[in-house]
Amino acid sequence: MVIDEPLYAHYLSKSGVIHPGRHEILKSQNNNGNQVMEDILKLNQPKVIFCKQMTHHLIEINRSFLNETINLIFIRDPKAIINSYNKVIPNPTIEDIGIKMQHELMTELQLKNAHFLVIDSADLLKTPKQFLIKLCQSIGILYEGNMLSWKQGARKEDGVWAKYWYSNVHQSTGFAPFEQKEILLSKENQMVYEKCLPYYNKLIKHKLTI
Repeated sequence: MVIDEPLYAHYLSKSGVIHPGRHEILKSQNNNGNQVMEDILKLNQPKVIFCKQMTHHLIEINRSFLNETINLIFIRDPKAIINSYNKVIPNPTIEDIGIKMQHELMTELQLKNAHFLVIDSADLLKTPKQFLIKLCQSIGILYEGNMLSWKQGARKEDGVWAKYWYSNVHQSTGFAPFEQKEILLSKENQMVYEKCLPYYNKLIKHKLTI
């Protein structure tokens, strides 16, 4: 089972931020994040439930559920995140980017001896098959060849916000080859990048390698 950003409405209701489709998102989900995660943890089937979460959604919530899950901290060069985010919401903040909280979560999970893995998106794109084999071994699920490709278009699991954020994903059919692009940021975005970089450098030291 795949659950797409189950805490998005919770985040919008608690933070008050204005995102594209805000009203629609708030109507589409339970706004009580604690109840949302409690209900997910009560699900007995299927064996594997994958929740795609955004780090900045984990505000004003009891995060003890992280002790009961395998936590994949998915990192990316903050310059690339800022560049991508900026296309939908201009001038994102360090809170929007989420890398600072990713580091906070990693530290919290380490102290609790909870199960987590740090995954660098660049490593996944460079050798998708080998990386997914290693990842599956690390979390105790079976690797399958069909993990490398998918049908073009939307998925039934997509949240109502997909039309604002997922256009590139919906056009894809597999992992795009890794490409080191030169990204030029505005002065404001560059300042955010420089704040994010130390947290990214700390996270990358713990990344899964093959």
